[in-house]
Amino acid sequence: MISFEKSKAVKEMQHVIGTVAENMMRPKARYFDDNEGEIPWDFINFMHKAMKNLGAATLVPQPEPSNGDNKKPKTTQVYQVMAYTIEMLSYGDPGLYLCTPRGGLGSAAVQAAGTPEQKKKFLSNLGGETPIFTAMAITEAQAGSDNSAIIARAELDEETNEWVLNGEKIFITGGHKAFIDTKGYIVVWATLDPEARRAGIRSFVVEAGTPGAEITKKEKKLGIRASDTVSMTLTDCRVPFENMLGSPKIERSTTGFKGAMETFNVTRPLVAASALGIARAALEELKRVLGEDGVEIRYGLPRQKMTNIEREVIDMERMLRSSWLLCIKAVWLSDNKQPNSLEAAMSKLHAGEVVTKITQKAVEILGPIGYSRELLLEKWLRDAKINDIFEGTGQINRLIAARKLLGYSGKDLR
Repeated sequence: MISFEKSKAVKEMQHVIGTVAENMMRPKARYFDDNEGEIPWDFINFMHKAMKNLGAATLVPQPEPSNGDNKKPKTTQVYQVMAYTIEMLSYGDPGLYLCTPRGGLGSAAVQAAGTPEQKKKFLSNLGGETPIFTAMAITEAQAGSDNSAIIARAELDEETNEWVLNGEKIFITGGHKAFIDTKGYIVVWATLDPEARRAGIRSFVVEAGTPGAEITKKEKKLGIRASDTVSMTLTDCRVPFENMLGSPKIERSTTGFKGAMETFNVTRPLVAASALGIARAALEELKRVLGEDGVEIRYGLPRQKMTNIEREVIDMERMLRSSWLLCIKAVWLSDNKQPNSLEAAMSKLHAGEVVTKITQKAVEILGPIGYSRELLLEKWLRDAKINDIFEGTGQINRLIAARKLLGYSGKDLR
């Protein structure tokens, strides 16, 4: 049975990360928002050492030791601990959270679709002496939400037994740190055969410094400015045969694309957790300022006897708590090796809406001071919106949830 009680490990972690969030991240949040592109190396190096001391190899679970072919895999609370950790880091600052080393969408992809050998190669070194980042390159100019429209091409050179990649990718979160600033890697999605659509799509680990791969542009963004977002070109970029995640065989029943998509069942609830960290920060700041002005929230009264501000704040708390319960359910399913594509989509969709509503309402209630730079509320409002966009927009996750609930396929409901 699912439990929403915090374990001792979670409580201890929250205390440690909470200290970092309030004393190291929050005071630097405005600076790195104003100085987009400057890499927060002090924070990165501190977090790398802290995670090493805490025994946290990565923000993506490591391969589990085998229990034998006939034994059921041992369940853990890894994803639940990750959700609480990410919520707290984003409460400190969501942009700086995205600069936390030892994780990223690239390592999540390896974890979801890689072989045991690939997991050992590409995940075990994340806990080394120097910070390492990973990223994922999916989006193209003509292929945003529709991943089946990807035209970046992967062809096998049979003489050298290497994959040759050609194409262009955009909006790669953390791509510069993964490929230029540290010796990480970017997982690139490409097609073996454009006519095969989804059946032909695979993901390839492109390690930092690989010839033919080039970071070409850094975006200037509305929010999460401490984190880099880049474009990448691939020109006859050669990667080893074993760097492809999944099977090279193209057939309708192939698990290649499905395996790659499994990444999102892991990461979407974690995006939800990040969004809810921002929402909690905004709500707490709103209540703090209201309290200083003598406005207290009276709980337990009938709604008709409350002031409008009281109703607004209580509605915000309701949205935050309900969204968090959905997030915890999604990660609990991951920890217990149960299917969670529906819950993952719903948690990300709901949290993306909740964080935009809460941050916007907090700014509105406080008026000029909320809109000014005196508080971080206006920054959190800007930071919030990305959670409704990346790793599947709200519209796409609504479609995924509807298909799961109604039993429709992608071609039946678009």
